[in-house]
Amino acid sequence: MIRKILPLLAILAVLLAACGQQAEPTLSPEEVQGTAVAAAWTMVAATQEAIPTNTAVPPTETPSPTPLPTFTPVPLPTQEQALPTATNKPQGSCEGPLNVAEAGPQSNARIENDSGGNVTLSLWLDTNKHGQCGFLGYTLSKGQKLVISIPKGTYYAYALIDYGGNKSGNASGYVTNRVGDNHLFVIKIKKEVIVVP
Repeated sequence: MIRKILPLLAILAVLLAACGQQAEPTLSPEEVQGTAVAAAWTMVAATQEAIPTNTAVPPTETPSPTPLPTFTPVPLPTQEQALPTATNKPQGSCEGPLNVAEAGPQSNARIENDSGGNVTLSLWLDTNKHGQCGFLGYTLSKGQKLVISIPKGTYYAYALIDYGGNKSGNASGYVTNRVGDNHLFVIKIKKEVIVVP
């Protein structure tokens, strides 16, 4: 009797093992960082899209009894335009790395990773008083503290958190490095929020 049941149990075990749940693929650190940068660009684009634009109302034309004078434009002298570089970005263009050298005075900040995972952090500077904007990027391991020097201005901070085991999360917040602040200030990355206590 056992000889008849044993082959059936073996076949049943093989079928159950074949129908089991497949393991989820893991992401490489480069893929995690790429996802963080793509998410940050999406947020920046959404923020820029939400800013209202000023639309001038066209003046109404009133009839005139006399004909208007004609204007013949004088040709302007030709001039070569400089191509945008890291130090010469088009006005209002915040796409790309921040030119720290031309962004004005700086203050020291200590970034503390209290998220419980490895962090890829992006700090996006809105156009400051020196006309500079762009992003800075940092990678912090679990529990790491890092002292950096950043220009004055308001930053949008976004962190992609890798907890390991195919688990991830993100945190965001705003950081303002005020003109009058010349002391070391702290930026804490928590599980869902970035704060300056």
